[in-house]
Amino acid sequence: MLACLTDYLSLCRVTAAIGYLLLLLFSFFITVYTACFNGNCQFLDSCSQATDCGPGLYCGNCPALGKSQPFCTRGQAIMPASIVGGLPFNKYSWLMTHNSFSIVDAPSLQGVQRLTFYNQEDTVTNQLMNGVRGLMLDMYDFNGDIWLCHSFRGQCFNFTAFVICLLQPAINTLREVETFLSQNPSEIVTIVIEDYVHTPKGLSNVFVNAGLDKYWFPVSKMPKKGEDWPTVNEMVQANHRLLVFTSVASKEAEEGIAYQWKYILENEAGDPGVKPGSCPNRKESRPLNSKSASLFLMNYFPSYPVETEACKEHSAPLADMIGTCFKAAGSMMPNFLAVNFYMRSDGGGVFYDLDSMNGQRLCGCKTIAACQAGAPFGSCKNITMPSSSPMTNTAGSFSGSVQFSKSASTIYYSNQFAIGFFSIPWMLFLL
Repeated sequence: MLACLTDYLSLCRVTAAIGYLLLLLFSFFITVYTACFNGNCQFLDSCSQATDCGPGLYCGNCPALGKSQPFCTRGQAIMPASIVGGLPFNKYSWLMTHNSFSIVDAPSLQGVQRLTFYNQEDTVTNQLMNGVRGLMLDMYDFNGDIWLCHSFRGQCFNFTAFVICLLQPAINTLREVETFLSQNPSEIVTIVIEDYVHTPKGLSNVFVNAGLDKYWFPVSKMPKKGEDWPTVNEMVQANHRLLVFTSVASKEAEEGIAYQWKYILENEAGDPGVKPGSCPNRKESRPLNSKSASLFLMNYFPSYPVETEACKEHSAPLADMIGTCFKAAGSMMPNFLAVNFYMRSDGGGVFYDLDSMNGQRLCGCKTIAACQAGAPFGSCKNITMPSSSPMTNTAGSFSGSVQFSKSASTIYYSNQFAIGFFSIPWMLFLL
């Protein structure tokens, strides 16, 4: 009788184990069947690869905030002038990338090791396609040409074993800008140059050689005393769609390149620019509440860029800092928001904050997605916040899911089926 009871218990355990396995498999297939994929995933939906997410979205994660499982985040900006048009250029807020040329995994054109910090994860072309409209570039004399470079003491160094912080000839990146402007005739791009070029006419010549002179916004037409800029429509009609600023004052007269500090107010870069509750101006800039310039560039990036921390930086702290700088500038909203690793976020990121900035300043709404063309100020569409803010203008934007370099796209997540499957030996141990 005891033997029968033992056999019965063993049979029960086997039956329970098989039942558990079947339930696990059923659960897995139900999960796979009901999961979104192939471009059907919406904002904040779980995903496993970039192509799972819908237009304007990117599949990423944010372990710095405990969000290791990948999900669809914002990956493209809404072009504000496509919703509320006809206003002066300085009435809009645009996304700018800090050290736009310093890209993770970009190959060294010298064929030797690069020693530098990186600030972005995709090409300048990709940045522009995703709605970036401002580029920060460091330009130097090097090898008889103009190069984009990270360096020190005002010059690039090429040592025997490796190149310190040397990236590429500036004309390569400028040609990317030219291609974008030629293919997108209603878009405007701003370039701010940290200028270490000493070759006479070297800076202006590299822009001419890249074919960008035909888009040049003339210095003579720039407002000198804080007045409004021309409207975006006027700039497009005149083909004055490239604004270029240099950090060297003499080049305004010598080469026709606008001296940055004459036209732009700017807060401190690096760690001082991300300190909560503080928004000091750069020493080169006029006070942020000055009325003598009508463009405001807000720097928001730490002194030492860390990819994995950027998603955390682009969450609540960024929104708080925008409010702090808005007050410091005498209730002037930033025209340019400069960041590292612009794609990294815990959901809406820099794109969500740009939507909020443009919504408040252009139509009195919480987001640009709630603005209504031609409607009175404060007349807002009833939308849920936050939202995926679907693209209303695809000019200059990818039509599908957002993707960039291989290393930046890598995400790590647990596979439910694998975890469950390898737990089976533990379960069979009961037999």
